[in-house]
Amino acid sequence: MEMQRYIGQRVEIMYMNKQGAITQRFIEVRSIKNNYVCAYCFTQKGLRVFKQDNILAIAPAQRWSV
Repeated sequence: MEMQRYIGQRVEIMYMNKQGAITQRFIEVRSIKNNYVCAYCFTQKGLRVFKQDNILAIAPAQRWSV
């Protein structure tokens, strides 16, 4: 998955956490380092770090009523 092109953009992701739970997140990608994506998560209202391997899908965000 080519994450570099999303730096500075707001996107929607489907993410699987380490327990296997899948969630939908609306994020703004800030940086990418060592297979981790640092982003502001509008869903959780804070900075979060996402493991790239656990991002199941990504698309440009279509809504912002989060």
